[in-house]
Amino acid sequence: MRINPFRPIDNAPLILFRIFFGFLFACEAFGAILTGWVKENFIKPQFTFSHIGMEWLQPLPGYGMYGYFIAMGILSLLVMVGFRYRLSLALLTVLWSGTYFMQKTSYNNHYYLLMLVALILLFLPANTYASLDAKRKPSLKSHTMPVWCSWVMIAQVAIVYFFATVAKFYPDWLDGTYTKSLFTGIPVNETIAGVFKQPWFYLFIAYSGIAFDGLIVPALLWKKTRTFALIASLIFHIFNSITLQIGIFPYFALSFAVFFYEPETIRRIFFKHKPSVVVQEGEQNFTFRNILYWFFIPYFLIQLVLPLRHWMIKGDVLWTEEGHRLSWRMMLRQRSGFVAFKVVDKKTNMERYYPYYEKLTPKQQQAMSAKPDMIWQMAQRIRNEYRDKNQEVAVYVNCSVSINGKPQQPIINPNVDLAAADWNYFGHSNWVILYE
Repeated sequence: MRINPFRPIDNAPLILFRIFFGFLFACEAFGAILTGWVKENFIKPQFTFSHIGMEWLQPLPGYGMYGYFIAMGILSLLVMVGFRYRLSLALLTVLWSGTYFMQKTSYNNHYYLLMLVALILLFLPANTYASLDAKRKPSLKSHTMPVWCSWVMIAQVAIVYFFATVAKFYPDWLDGTYTKSLFTGIPVNETIAGVFKQPWFYLFIAYSGIAFDGLIVPALLWKKTRTFALIASLIFHIFNSITLQIGIFPYFALSFAVFFYEPETIRRIFFKHKPSVVVQEGEQNFTFRNILYWFFIPYFLIQLVLPLRHWMIKGDVLWTEEGHRLSWRMMLRQRSGFVAFKVVDKKTNMERYYPYYEKLTPKQQQAMSAKPDMIWQMAQRIRNEYRDKNQEVAVYVNCSVSINGKPQQPIINPNVDLAAADWNYFGHSNWVILYE
């Protein structure tokens, strides 16, 4: 059977996803303000730990980030109703990308996924029905799209789940160490807390997590298991939403289900007044053909390579964090650490310990003290702070880290001047200590 990516299908799944996406993004933006997330991560800090190479990307002064997130919330609603869709979504994508790259203290994989999906939607005809754009410009209105528009969304979510499954095959997940620590601190009543502490429970969570991530996409693709898979998704994601309180991600993940069902089924349920699409045998829709070839194929090749890069870097990514981000390594470990920065004046050899806790919020201290890239960035800031006072200094770090509650071990070579050390973007930084 010849696979035809240009076969026209009803565009109901894409239209419905646009509505879900805009609504959930608005919840993310406005919710970040209402829950204090914006205040904690952008207003209170003196500076943020941006992604390396983007240190220039810092929050707006004063209460400017509130306006920034309000703007994203409004743009999200405009995307939802399909008003000036491409402009609204382009601005939203840029602003959210700025948010993502601006701070790592509260890093979350679903922030990355939101950015990627916003980018994908920019290239898809998601405003050609049930939108203000189609109402304002009737020539834009369409009831169909090429089938590859659904395929790219399925491919994106399949990549997420596949690499999330592979990442779970490590000892602390397989023996329940991590899931035990994950559920231990959740505030619940005594009865439920007692269940959470049972070995059978955290082992069940560990292996059901592997099974769900590994099987959910194939189960949704197969018609005979599709409805069962959807019910399993509802149970899995709602449980995570209630117990782990991870924002919109469970509902965002659920919204991808619309692409696995027959478009006609989505139309009948959600767009009852939308005309049924009759496709002629051999009919093709070459809309956005070049975008498929010149954007999406290279895009997915990159998406397949990025999560593999840590296998090419010396050391265990669980320990070094090198290659951890952009790899769908989701909720796999708990890190804690102790760090001290010793500053040595190069002219006088005078030594002092730098009071970094005066510069960072408690949340930043907790995150920075356990992650080599953030420790390196802090050392660079200390060097620049002294350089502004016409002093050249060396910065030595004493740091020990614990993974999943295990005994702390040194992670930074205390004899290396981190102020003069380089960050290896594509490999292992030699000042990060490795263990056999």
